[in-house]
Amino acid sequence: MAFTSPQISSFSSTFPLLNPRNLSQFSSISLFSLYLSTLPITHTPPKLETTTTTCRATQDGVVFDDAAYEAERLRLDAKARESMAEQASNENDDDDPKAWKWVIRNRVWDLMEALNIAQFLRPVHHRIPNFVAANLAARNLSELEVFGAAKCVKVNPDSPQKQVRFLTLNSGKRLLTPQPRLRTGFFSILESTMLSPSTINEACTSVGVAKYGRPIGLEENIKVDLIVIGSVAVDPKTGARLGKGEGFAELEYGMLRYMGAIDDSTPVVTSVHDQQLVDDIPVDKLLIHDVPVDIICTPTQVIFTNTPIPKPKGIYWDKLSPEKLSQIRILRQLKSKIERETGHKLPSGPSEKLPPTARRKR
Repeated sequence: MAFTSPQISSFSSTFPLLNPRNLSQFSSISLFSLYLSTLPITHTPPKLETTTTTCRATQDGVVFDDAAYEAERLRLDAKARESMAEQASNENDDDDPKAWKWVIRNRVWDLMEALNIAQFLRPVHHRIPNFVAANLAARNLSELEVFGAAKCVKVNPDSPQKQVRFLTLNSGKRLLTPQPRLRTGFFSILESTMLSPSTINEACTSVGVAKYGRPIGLEENIKVDLIVIGSVAVDPKTGARLGKGEGFAELEYGMLRYMGAIDDSTPVVTSVHDQQLVDDIPVDKLLIHDVPVDIICTPTQVIFTNTPIPKPKGIYWDKLSPEKLSQIRILRQLKSKIERETGHKLPSGPSEKLPPTARRKR
Protein backbone atom coordinates (compact mmCIF):
# COMPACT_ATOMS: atom_id res chain seq x y z
CA MET A 1 0.00 0.00 0.00
CA ALA A 2 1.34 3.43 -0.90
CA PHE A 3 0.80 6.44 1.32
CA THR A 4 0.58 9.88 -0.23
CA SER A 5 1.58 13.19 1.34
CA PRO A 6 2.31 13.21 5.08
CA GLN A 7 -0.81 13.57 7.15
CA ILE A 8 -1.16 14.12 10.86
CA SER A 9 -4.61 14.21 12.40
CA SER A 10 -4.51 15.52 15.95
CA PHE A 11 -7.25 15.74 18.52
CA SER A 12 -5.70 18.82 20.07
CA SER A 13 -3.01 21.33 19.15
CA THR A 14 -2.95 22.68 22.67
CA PHE A 15 -0.29 20.23 23.79
CA PRO A 16 2.57 19.92 21.28
CA LEU A 17 4.76 16.85 21.21
CA LEU A 18 7.14 16.82 24.14
CA ASN A 19 10.81 16.07 23.66
CA PRO A 20 11.52 12.71 25.37
CA ARG A 21 15.25 13.35 25.76
CA ASN A 22 14.97 14.99 29.16
CA LEU A 23 12.62 16.59 31.64
CA SER A 24 14.11 20.09 31.47
CA GLN A 25 11.27 21.36 29.33
CA PHE A 26 8.84 20.95 32.22
CA SER A 27 8.63 23.52 35.01
CA SER A 28 7.37 20.63 37.08
CA ILE A 29 6.01 17.15 36.64
CA SER A 30 2.62 18.58 37.55
CA LEU A 31 2.56 20.38 34.18
CA PHE A 32 2.49 17.04 32.42
CA SER A 33 -0.01 15.75 34.99
CA LEU A 34 -2.28 18.60 33.90
CA TYR A 35 -1.99 17.38 30.33
CA LEU A 36 -2.88 13.84 31.38
CA SER A 37 -5.88 15.16 33.27
CA THR A 38 -7.39 16.31 29.96
CA LEU A 39 -7.69 12.74 28.78
CA PRO A 40 -11.25 11.44 29.06
CA ILE A 41 -10.46 8.41 31.20
CA THR A 42 -8.53 7.71 34.35
CA HIS A 43 -5.96 5.00 34.79
CA THR A 44 -5.18 3.15 37.96
CA PRO A 45 -3.03 0.05 38.37
CA PRO A 46 -5.11 -3.11 38.58
CA LYS A 47 -5.64 -4.54 42.02
CA LEU A 48 -3.80 -7.74 42.68
CA GLU A 49 -6.23 -10.45 43.58
CA THR A 50 -5.83 -14.03 44.62
CA THR A 51 -6.36 -16.20 41.57
CA THR A 52 -7.76 -19.67 41.62
CA THR A 53 -6.53 -22.37 39.31
CA THR A 54 -8.85 -22.90 36.36
CA CYS A 55 -8.57 -25.94 34.16
CA ARG A 56 -10.45 -26.60 30.95
CA ALA A 57 -10.19 -28.96 28.04
CA THR A 58 -8.74 -27.40 24.88
CA GLN A 59 -9.89 -28.24 21.38
CA ASP A 60 -7.51 -31.19 21.29
CA GLY A 61 -8.86 -32.51 24.59
CA VAL A 62 -5.81 -31.60 26.67
CA VAL A 63 -6.49 -30.06 30.07
CA PHE A 64 -5.20 -26.48 30.24
CA ASP A 65 -4.09 -25.05 33.59
CA ASP A 66 -4.48 -21.26 33.40
CA ALA A 67 -2.58 -20.41 36.57
CA ALA A 68 0.36 -22.69 35.84
CA TYR A 69 0.68 -21.35 32.29
CA GLU A 70 0.68 -17.72 33.44
CA ALA A 71 3.10 -18.35 36.30
CA GLU A 72 5.54 -20.03 33.95
CA ARG A 73 5.22 -17.21 31.43
CA LEU A 74 5.96 -14.56 34.05
CA ARG A 75 8.92 -16.54 35.41
CA LEU A 76 10.50 -16.89 31.99
CA ASP A 77 9.86 -13.27 31.11
CA ALA A 78 11.53 -12.14 34.34
CA LYS A 79 14.61 -14.22 33.53
CA ALA A 80 14.67 -12.84 30.00
CA ARG A 81 14.53 -9.23 31.21
CA GLU A 82 17.32 -9.84 33.73
CA SER A 83 19.54 -11.26 31.01
CA MET A 84 18.69 -8.41 28.63
CA ALA A 85 19.63 -5.86 31.30
CA GLU A 86 22.94 -7.62 31.97
CA GLN A 87 23.75 -7.77 28.27
CA ALA A 88 22.89 -4.10 27.77
CA SER A 89 25.20 -3.04 30.61
CA ASN A 90 28.11 -4.70 28.80
CA GLU A 91 27.55 -2.85 25.51
CA ASN A 92 30.05 0.01 25.18
CA ASP A 93 30.72 0.33 21.44
CA ASP A 94 28.78 3.29 20.03
CA ASP A 95 28.92 1.80 16.53
CA ASP A 96 27.35 -1.44 17.73
CA PRO A 97 23.59 -1.26 17.04
CA LYS A 98 22.89 -2.95 20.34
CA ALA A 99 24.72 -0.14 22.15
CA TRP A 100 23.11 2.95 20.61
CA LYS A 101 19.69 1.30 20.54
CA TRP A 102 19.90 0.60 24.27
CA VAL A 103 20.72 4.24 24.96
CA ILE A 104 17.48 5.34 23.29
CA ARG A 105 15.42 2.56 24.83
CA ASN A 106 16.63 3.28 28.35
CA ARG A 107 15.96 6.99 27.92
CA VAL A 108 12.36 6.32 26.91
CA TRP A 109 11.82 3.75 29.67
CA ASP A 110 13.25 6.14 32.27
CA LEU A 111 11.09 8.99 31.00
CA MET A 112 7.89 6.96 31.11
CA GLU A 113 8.57 5.93 34.70
CA ALA A 114 9.53 9.49 35.72
CA LEU A 115 6.37 10.98 34.22
CA ASN A 116 4.22 8.17 35.62
CA ILE A 117 2.77 7.40 32.19
CA ALA A 118 3.79 3.76 32.53
CA GLN A 119 1.09 1.21 33.30
CA PHE A 120 1.09 -2.23 34.92
CA LEU A 121 3.36 -4.22 34.54
CA ARG A 122 6.05 -1.98 36.03
CA PRO A 123 8.80 -1.11 35.78
CA VAL A 124 8.49 -0.96 32.00
CA HIS A 125 12.22 -1.44 31.41
CA HIS A 126 13.06 -4.30 29.03
CA ARG A 127 9.44 -4.53 27.90
CA ILE A 128 7.24 -3.20 25.15
CA PRO A 129 5.97 -0.62 27.65
CA ASN A 130 2.34 -0.50 28.65
CA PHE A 131 1.27 3.13 28.76
CA VAL A 132 -1.46 5.45 30.02
CA ALA A 133 -4.34 5.79 27.52
CA ALA A 134 -3.25 2.78 25.46
CA ASN A 135 -6.95 2.15 24.84
CA LEU A 136 -7.26 5.59 23.17
CA ALA A 137 -4.35 4.78 20.88
CA ALA A 138 -6.08 1.48 20.07
CA ARG A 139 -9.31 3.31 19.29
CA ASN A 140 -7.49 5.62 16.90
CA LEU A 141 -5.93 2.59 15.25
CA SER A 142 -9.33 0.91 14.88
CA GLU A 143 -10.62 3.98 13.03
CA LEU A 144 -7.94 3.71 10.33
CA GLU A 145 -9.17 2.89 6.84
CA VAL A 146 -6.63 0.07 6.57
CA PHE A 147 -7.97 -1.49 9.78
CA GLY A 148 -11.57 -1.25 8.62
CA ALA A 149 -10.74 -2.94 5.32
CA ALA A 150 -8.57 -5.68 6.88
CA LYS A 151 -9.94 -9.19 7.21
CA CYS A 152 -6.91 -10.63 9.02
CA VAL A 153 -4.75 -8.59 11.41
CA LYS A 154 -1.48 -9.70 12.96
CA VAL A 155 -1.03 -8.15 16.42
CA ASN A 156 1.88 -8.55 18.84
CA PRO A 157 1.11 -10.25 22.20
CA ASP A 158 2.20 -7.38 24.49
CA SER A 159 0.03 -5.61 27.10
CA PRO A 160 -0.34 -2.17 25.43
CA GLN A 161 -1.84 -3.82 22.32
CA LYS A 162 -4.40 -5.92 24.22
CA GLN A 163 -7.19 -3.51 23.29
CA VAL A 164 -6.13 -3.72 19.63
CA ARG A 165 -6.51 -7.49 19.82
CA PHE A 166 -9.94 -7.07 21.43
CA LEU A 167 -11.12 -4.60 18.78
CA THR A 168 -9.85 -6.92 16.05
CA LEU A 169 -11.92 -9.83 17.33
CA ASN A 170 -14.87 -7.65 18.27
CA SER A 171 -14.96 -6.38 14.67
CA GLY A 172 -15.32 -9.91 13.36
CA LYS A 173 -11.80 -10.05 11.95
CA ARG A 174 -9.30 -12.88 12.17
CA LEU A 175 -6.58 -12.27 14.73
CA LEU A 176 -3.13 -13.68 14.09
CA THR A 177 -0.83 -13.47 17.09
CA PRO A 178 2.53 -15.11 17.87
CA GLN A 179 3.35 -17.19 20.88
CA PRO A 180 5.40 -15.01 23.30
CA ARG A 181 9.05 -15.17 22.18
CA LEU A 182 7.96 -18.00 19.84
CA ARG A 183 8.69 -20.40 22.69
CA THR A 184 5.84 -22.82 22.30
CA GLY A 185 5.25 -22.71 18.59
CA PHE A 186 4.60 -20.22 15.84
CA PHE A 187 1.38 -18.25 15.36
CA SER A 188 -2.16 -18.88 16.49
CA ILE A 189 -5.33 -17.76 14.75
CA LEU A 190 -8.40 -16.66 16.66
CA GLU A 191 -11.80 -15.87 15.19
CA SER A 192 -14.82 -14.34 16.84
CA THR A 193 -16.85 -17.39 15.81
CA MET A 194 -14.62 -19.46 18.13
CA LEU A 195 -15.50 -17.29 21.08
CA SER A 196 -18.44 -16.27 23.22
CA PRO A 197 -19.03 -12.80 24.71
CA SER A 198 -17.73 -14.15 28.01
CA THR A 199 -14.44 -15.42 26.57
CA ILE A 200 -13.48 -12.79 23.98
CA ASN A 201 -11.66 -10.62 26.53
CA GLU A 202 -9.67 -13.57 27.87
CA ALA A 203 -8.81 -14.59 24.32
CA CYS A 204 -6.83 -11.36 23.99
CA THR A 205 -4.33 -12.50 26.65
CA SER A 206 -1.41 -14.90 26.33
CA VAL A 207 -3.33 -17.50 28.31
CA GLY A 208 -6.41 -17.02 26.16
CA VAL A 209 -4.47 -17.38 22.92
CA ALA A 210 -3.07 -20.70 24.14
CA LYS A 211 -6.55 -21.86 25.18
CA TYR A 212 -8.72 -20.69 22.32
CA GLY A 213 -6.37 -20.15 19.38
CA ARG A 214 -5.72 -22.54 16.50
CA PRO A 215 -1.98 -23.06 16.02
CA ILE A 216 -0.73 -22.78 12.45
CA GLY A 217 2.43 -23.89 10.70
CA LEU A 218 4.60 -22.63 7.86
CA GLU A 219 2.40 -24.34 5.28
CA GLU A 220 -0.72 -22.38 6.29
CA ASN A 221 -2.30 -20.54 3.36
CA ILE A 222 -3.08 -17.18 4.90
CA LYS A 223 -3.15 -13.53 3.84
CA VAL A 224 -2.43 -10.90 6.47
CA ASP A 225 -3.89 -7.49 5.60
CA LEU A 226 -2.41 -5.42 8.45
CA ILE A 227 0.46 -5.79 10.92
CA VAL A 228 0.30 -4.15 14.34
CA ILE A 229 3.64 -4.07 16.08
CA GLY A 230 4.70 -2.92 19.56
CA SER A 231 7.48 -0.37 20.00
CA VAL A 232 9.69 1.15 22.65
CA ALA A 233 10.57 4.18 20.50
CA VAL A 234 9.59 5.32 17.02
CA ASP A 235 10.52 8.28 14.81
CA PRO A 236 7.42 9.94 13.29
CA LYS A 237 9.43 11.52 10.46
CA THR A 238 11.15 8.38 9.17
CA GLY A 239 9.13 5.46 10.55
CA ALA A 240 12.27 4.03 12.18
CA ARG A 241 11.32 1.82 15.11
CA LEU A 242 13.00 0.19 18.11
CA GLY A 243 11.52 -2.78 19.93
CA LYS A 244 12.71 -4.13 23.25
CA GLY A 245 15.80 -5.68 21.69
CA GLU A 246 15.15 -9.39 21.26
CA GLY A 247 14.39 -9.31 17.54
CA PHE A 248 11.24 -11.42 17.58
CA ALA A 249 9.11 -8.90 15.68
CA GLU A 250 11.67 -9.00 12.88
CA LEU A 251 11.70 -12.80 12.85
CA GLU A 252 7.90 -12.94 12.78
CA TYR A 253 7.85 -10.47 9.89
CA GLY A 254 10.47 -12.46 8.00
CA MET A 255 8.60 -15.73 8.39
CA LEU A 256 5.35 -14.17 7.21
CA ARG A 257 7.22 -12.89 4.14
CA TYR A 258 8.50 -16.41 3.49
CA MET A 259 4.94 -17.78 3.73
CA GLY A 260 3.69 -15.21 1.23
CA ALA A 261 1.25 -13.90 3.83
CA ILE A 262 2.55 -10.32 3.50
CA ASP A 263 4.55 -8.19 1.06
CA ASP A 264 5.95 -4.68 0.80
CA SER A 265 2.46 -3.22 0.49
CA THR A 266 1.20 -4.68 3.79
CA PRO A 267 0.83 -1.71 6.18
CA VAL A 268 2.75 -1.83 9.46
CA VAL A 269 1.20 0.13 12.34
CA THR A 270 2.40 0.76 15.88
CA SER A 271 0.55 2.16 18.91
CA VAL A 272 2.62 4.13 21.42
CA HIS A 273 2.39 7.04 23.85
CA ASP A 274 3.32 10.48 22.53
CA GLN A 275 6.38 10.41 24.79
CA GLN A 276 7.69 7.38 22.87
CA LEU A 277 8.12 9.54 19.76
CA VAL A 278 11.80 10.35 19.21
CA ASP A 279 13.89 12.10 16.59
CA ASP A 280 17.32 10.55 16.97
CA ILE A 281 17.12 7.01 15.56
CA PRO A 282 19.92 7.02 12.94
CA VAL A 283 18.40 5.52 9.80
CA ASP A 284 21.83 4.86 8.33
CA LYS A 285 22.68 2.61 11.29
CA LEU A 286 19.56 0.45 11.10
CA LEU A 287 20.06 -3.18 10.14
CA ILE A 288 18.61 -4.82 7.05
CA HIS A 289 16.09 -6.82 9.10
CA ASP A 290 14.77 -3.85 11.15
CA VAL A 291 11.06 -3.31 10.43
CA PRO A 292 9.90 0.31 9.86
CA VAL A 293 6.33 1.48 10.45
CA ASP A 294 3.92 3.18 8.05
CA ILE A 295 1.49 4.54 10.63
CA ILE A 296 1.86 5.59 14.28
CA CYS A 297 -1.19 5.81 16.56
CA THR A 298 -0.89 7.62 19.89
CA PRO A 299 -3.64 8.60 22.34
CA THR A 300 -3.81 12.06 20.71
CA GLN A 301 -2.91 11.66 17.05
CA VAL A 302 -2.41 9.49 13.98
CA ILE A 303 0.80 9.94 11.98
CA PHE A 304 1.45 8.65 8.46
CA THR A 305 5.24 8.37 8.22
CA ASN A 306 5.67 7.72 4.48
CA THR A 307 8.73 5.80 5.59
CA PRO A 308 11.61 5.64 3.10
CA ILE A 309 13.13 2.67 4.94
CA PRO A 310 12.95 -0.61 2.95
CA LYS A 311 11.06 -3.45 4.58
CA PRO A 312 12.79 -6.79 5.18
CA LYS A 313 12.38 -9.39 2.44
CA GLY A 314 12.52 -12.46 4.67
CA ILE A 315 14.80 -14.17 7.18
CA TYR A 316 18.43 -13.04 6.99
CA TRP A 317 20.14 -16.22 8.06
CA ASP A 318 23.59 -14.64 8.17
CA LYS A 319 22.31 -12.37 10.97
CA LEU A 320 20.70 -15.19 12.97
CA SER A 321 22.90 -16.60 15.73
CA PRO A 322 23.14 -20.35 16.40
CA GLU A 323 21.85 -19.65 19.92
CA LYS A 324 18.71 -17.94 18.68
CA LEU A 325 18.15 -20.70 16.14
CA SER A 326 18.48 -23.37 18.83
CA GLN A 327 15.78 -21.71 20.94
CA ILE A 328 13.12 -21.41 18.23
CA ARG A 329 11.88 -24.69 16.84
CA ILE A 330 9.91 -23.16 13.97
CA LEU A 331 13.06 -21.45 12.68
CA ARG A 332 14.98 -24.73 12.76
CA GLN A 333 12.17 -26.37 10.81
CA LEU A 334 12.19 -23.58 8.24
CA LYS A 335 15.97 -23.71 7.86
CA SER A 336 15.92 -27.48 7.33
CA LYS A 337 13.08 -27.17 4.83
CA ILE A 338 14.91 -24.56 2.75
CA GLU A 339 18.17 -26.52 2.83
CA ARG A 340 16.39 -29.69 1.68
CA GLU A 341 14.61 -27.88 -1.15
CA THR A 342 17.67 -25.97 -2.39
CA GLY A 343 20.36 -28.53 -1.61
CA HIS A 344 22.49 -25.76 -0.08
CA LYS A 345 23.42 -25.12 3.51
CA LEU A 346 22.27 -21.74 4.79
CA PRO A 347 24.74 -19.42 6.55
CA SER A 348 24.50 -18.54 10.24
CA GLY A 349 25.29 -15.38 12.15
CA PRO A 350 27.75 -14.73 14.98
CA SER A 351 27.19 -16.21 18.41
CA GLU A 352 25.39 -14.21 21.09
CA LYS A 353 24.30 -14.57 24.69
CA LEU A 354 20.53 -14.95 24.90
CA PRO A 355 17.99 -14.74 27.72
CA PRO A 356 17.13 -18.18 29.16
CA THR A 357 14.00 -19.87 27.90
CA ALA A 358 12.23 -23.11 28.61
CA ARG A 359 9.52 -25.10 26.95
CA ARG A 360 6.13 -24.61 28.50
CA LYS A 361 3.80 -27.56 28.79
CA ARG A 362 0.03 -27.47 28.92
